[in-house]
Amino acid sequence: VFITGGAAGIGAACARAFTAAGARVAVGDLRAEGTAAVAREVNGMALPCDVRDDAAVEAAVAAVVARHGRLDVAVNAAGVGGLEVKTAEYPPASWDAVVDVNLTGVFRCLRHELPAMLAGGGGAIVTMASVAGLAGFPRHPAYAAAKHGVGGLTRSAALEYVRQGLRINALCPGFTWTPMVEGMVATGTPRDALERGIPARRLGTVEEMASVVLALCAPSNAFLVGQALAVDGGMTAA
Repeated sequence: VFITGGAAGIGAACARAFTAAGARVAVGDLRAEGTAAVAREVNGMALPCDVRDDAAVEAAVAAVVARHGRLDVAVNAAGVGGLEVKTAEYPPASWDAVVDVNLTGVFRCLRHELPAMLAGGGGAIVTMASVAGLAGFPRHPAYAAAKHGVGGLTRSAALEYVRQGLRINALCPGFTWTPMVEGMVATGTPRDALERGIPARRLGTVEEMASVVLALCAPSNAFLVGQALAVDGGMTAA
């Protein structure tokens, strides 16, 4: 299992969940210290990997295959939140930075993961979208646009490769207690205001998200293809 964004948040929770299920895990992230810490915790590989760098992604995937002989599962969880600014005021450089990580970064990962999995006879990939990829997210135009793009990229790739034994789906988390949401709260968004907007009246946990990622990759769910699955406490059902 190769996980980007594995140094913290949902990515780190996925590393723990897959390890508990018996998988051998490679933790990829640009944060070297966090990557090494999670890799030690799960007795896995630590792979410094910046998804903005195509060569770095290629090298990380190659390292997994070189160590284990194959790649069976990938979780593309690297992402950034970006600024909280109305669309007309959003700086173009900040737009480019968010889209580069959250959308083009997923494309770079798929570009190298897909051939590796095809060589091994198939596998499962989960991309990290968001409820902001299913509906509007005011004052976060770059984030919402990128996450909508992840949904389209996921569905397109899923249709291209399903007959070759590859299953690709997207997870769409609602507000979950991750470093990104912690940052929102620390910079002035009240936690209780976030919770009031969720029918379940609480934030999600990274463990809940990891549990669903595990299910998306399970062979018993092989008929689940090209879906953008909301795990959001009811936000998109309201």
